[in-house]
Amino acid sequence: MVSLDSHLFKGKSLLTWDVRYRIVHGLSSALFYLHEEGDHCILHRDIKASNIMLDSGFNAKLGDFGLARVVDHAKRSQTTHLAGTLGYMAPECVSSGKASKEADVYSLGVVALEIACGRRSIEPTYEESRASLVAWVWDLFGNRQLLGAADPKLSMDFDTKEMECLLMVGLWCVHPDPKSRPSIRQTIQVLIEAPLPKLPSARPTPTYGVPIGSGIQASDPCFSSVSITIPR
Repeated sequence: MVSLDSHLFKGKSLLTWDVRYRIVHGLSSALFYLHEEGDHCILHRDIKASNIMLDSGFNAKLGDFGLARVVDHAKRSQTTHLAGTLGYMAPECVSSGKASKEADVYSLGVVALEIACGRRSIEPTYEESRASLVAWVWDLFGNRQLLGAADPKLSMDFDTKEMECLLMVGLWCVHPDPKSRPSIRQTIQVLIEAPLPKLPSARPTPTYGVPIGSGIQASDPCFSSVSITIPR
C-alpha cells in the first residue's frame, strides 16, 4: 500500500485521469458511509492525501482514524480540541475547534483539488498568487480559465467535462461558509450526473478569527488503527 500523497507529489507513478476520478468517487462513497450509513455519524477530522492508501490496483483505502469522533446523527458536530492538518482544515475549525460533517467535506474538497491539479494545498515556494491551491483555483474560475488548473503532468489527457466537474465540486466543498458547502450526498450526485453547482466568481472571504494562544493539537486518539476500504 502506497499513499496517494506519494503518487501525486513524490513521483511514485503518474496516476491517469481515469484512476484519479475513480479515487475521488471512492473517497466520497467512504465518507458517505462514515457520515450517513452507520448507527452513528463518524467524523474523520483528518482527511488528506497522505491518509489515503492505494493498493497495486490503485484501489483506495481511507485510513488513520486517530482523530475521529463519533456523534449522533441529529447532533452533526462536536466541540473538541483543535486538530487536523493545515491546508486541509476548514476555516471555522481554526476558531472554534468544532468537528462537523461540513469540516470533513471541506477536507474532501481540498483533496479533490489536489488530485485534479497535481499539487499540494499549500506551496510556500510558489509566488503569492499561487501559494494557496484553493485561492489559485478560485481565481482561475473567476477568470473563466478553470481548466488551466489541470495537472500539467497529464498532458491534457483527461475528460474535459469530468475535469471541470471535479474542480467545481472541489471549490463547492471548500466554500468558506460551511452552510454553503454540499452534503456528501450532494457531492456524489454532482460527480455522477447532477448539474454543476453555481459558485460566486470571487472566493468569499472567511470571517472566522483565530483565538489567541490557539494551536493545532491532537485529541485523545480513538480508532487509531482502523481503516475503511473504499468501494470500487
